[in-house]
Amino acid sequence: MDDFRGIRVKRIYAPVEEEDGLRVLVDRLWPRGVKKETARLDLWAKQIAPTTDLRKWFAHDPAKFAEFRERYLRELAINSEAARAILDQAGDRPLTLLHAARDDIHNHAVVLREYLVRHGSA
Repeated sequence: MDDFRGIRVKRIYAPVEEEDGLRVLVDRLWPRGVKKETARLDLWAKQIAPTTDLRKWFAHDPAKFAEFRERYLRELAINSEAARAILDQAGDRPLTLLHAARDDIHNHAVVLREYLVRHGSA
């Protein structure tokens, strides 16, 4: 879990913290073993997640991450309204992008944060 310009990325399995601010799940699929009542989400933004085809192609293979990143950034450019909506909802609060991936470095939430920082006012 790390913080860049007020946007944090962390696993949904990590403890909820006061510093999380707006907690947004950015996975298309609900994470295994997480109860909706205890997730303490403010938003489930499944529309911002990579498409099913891209997610399946990537399969969390670090060797494919550079190409995955480029493809996902193209998807985000097409879906910029969903990204803007997340930033608008966060306002001046910190924003935490939650994901279920085991790899904290090679995952879509890291790419999404990069996109939000680059194209948003966060």
